[in-house]
Amino acid sequence: MKKLYNSVFDFILFSNVFIALCAVSQGAVTFYLIGAKPVYTVSALLFVSTIGVYNLSILLYKPQLTRTDNRRTQWFFAHHRLMITFTIVSALSLIPLFFLVSTASRLLLIFLGLISIAYSLPLFTLGEHKFGLRNIPGLKQFLITLVWTASTVLLPIFEAQDMHLTNISMRDTTILLAKRFLLIAALTIPFDIRDLFEDRESGLKTVPVLVGEKRAYLFCQFLLAGYIIFLFLYRNNGFNANFISLTITALLAGWLIFKSEWKRNEYYYFFYLDGVLILQYIMLLAFNYVMPA
Repeated sequence: MKKLYNSVFDFILFSNVFIALCAVSQGAVTFYLIGAKPVYTVSALLFVSTIGVYNLSILLYKPQLTRTDNRRTQWFFAHHRLMITFTIVSALSLIPLFFLVSTASRLLLIFLGLISIAYSLPLFTLGEHKFGLRNIPGLKQFLITLVWTASTVLLPIFEAQDMHLTNISMRDTTILLAKRFLLIAALTIPFDIRDLFEDRESGLKTVPVLVGEKRAYLFCQFLLAGYIIFLFLYRNNGFNANFISLTITALLAGWLIFKSEWKRNEYYYFFYLDGVLILQYIMLLAFNYVMPA
């Protein structure tokens, strides 16, 4: 029974189903904060596109398994055919969903899709060296954060407004984008701290490689502090359930990042750290149930 549980758990984590659920949850957070009912087309788009992009990135990058002890990578390529099938199904599922959303959402999806492809594919040449956007010093974290922020904030807003479910101002949209950007950026960096030595050897200039491990940890806390300041400055209805739940989630994220030393195993990162993105939505629902407006 334990072996079956571990196999299912590994599949959910390492096939990127869990991170796809994180994206769906962040989309749901946006719908909740703007006072709109979830649009399930958006949830489906976030789910299948996240699986497709993450799996495609691993397939294109395909590090040498003999040079890494990365458990996710080893699991992924141990189930190579299954993951290729999974990726193809996710990509094909995007086609009908793409035509079910508004024009603004389609343009956004095309833009984010181009960034995601350029992120991994070696489309650029410098001398004899070919590289993707992820290889440009310091750009990896920014691109990941940008894609996550735009997809989980703008896509729900575009669809909610197109379906007349809510009306949100440009000011409120910008504030929500800024807050989400800070949160996602803070949760992204620890993964590169974990891969610090491997990235340094491969010549990948991530934030931890450029500034060092200790400064990278401090930068994460600085980003979360900025996130909490934004929550405080732009609280719409005082210290309500939304403010409390989002602040507690940010504080928990800060504690998890503080504990995320590079020697931690991958379950800590892929379940606990990424899980903050799901927990945030659960906390919103729970606190608003206990403390209704």
